[in-house]
Amino acid sequence: MAGTAQHTSGDHGAGTNRPDPATEAFVAHRNLLFTVAYEMLGSAADAEDVLQETWLRWARVDLGTVQDHRAYLVRITTRQALDRLRTLGRRKESYVGPWLPEPLLTSPDVADDIVLADSVSMAMLLVLETLAPVERAVFVLREVFDLGYAEIAEAVDRSPAAVRQLAYRARAHVAARRPRGGVSEAETRGALEAFQRAVDTGELQGLLDILAPDVVFLGDGGGVARAALVPIVGIDAVAGLLVAGLGNLAAGSLEPAQVNGYPALILRLDGAVDTVFAVRIDDGRITGLYSVRNPQKLSRVQRETILLR
Repeated sequence: MAGTAQHTSGDHGAGTNRPDPATEAFVAHRNLLFTVAYEMLGSAADAEDVLQETWLRWARVDLGTVQDHRAYLVRITTRQALDRLRTLGRRKESYVGPWLPEPLLTSPDVADDIVLADSVSMAMLLVLETLAPVERAVFVLREVFDLGYAEIAEAVDRSPAAVRQLAYRARAHVAARRPRGGVSEAETRGALEAFQRAVDTGELQGLLDILAPDVVFLGDGGGVARAALVPIVGIDAVAGLLVAGLGNLAAGSLEPAQVNGYPALILRLDGAVDTVFAVRIDDGRITGLYSVRNPQKLSRVQRETILLR
């Protein structure tokens, strides 16, 4: 994943030619830990905070008592993420308008890993939002990272038998709500190209042809940026919203990007990231249009696109 390989803040092990064993182990597993936290939280900023807490606890551990560094680090990260997830749940209750995950720029190798790309997609993260916190942790650790039940049990403080039941329930819950028919990168890119043509030409028909009758538009402005305060449901309502917004979109520049494992579009106004657009596709049609405009959720994308230019 782009943005997951940078070192944690602080100069752990500085002044020596080789990092101390605690730093070495933490850096070796950092990408994994970030991804676990991000998939549990849907927020890169909160995932980074969880990693800071994980480091602080890990740095105090007597490594001579730890047989498996990765398992121990995953356990700390999962527990910290669960605590943060419960806090976020309370925060979301007062969130202004629909809540969407924080967009995460991802590298092409993430798209090549179909399981990982699917698990960090905007559509899947929204499905994971419907799970209870511990169910979400179990699903991520089991279905995405294929951890054993005993290892997961240690991380979530449950018995292996209870974890099996949680995994079964979470798997069934997600299966009933995840995108249908399988989604290819080419299919997603084609849908976004139709969206971009509509913006460039003002001709919506090509986009309307691939919108599902029950398509849902979700706009996340967080009460800071202008966005629809409720989900917009149905092709007529979504089409009306798009017609009304085409002028504003045309005033900026749309550029393709790889976000959360799939193609997406970034809208820039006066050079600054204004919106990230992503889609959900079921059986070849767009069933979800997602627009992230909350500036707090776009600051990471802004920084990373500047570095990539």
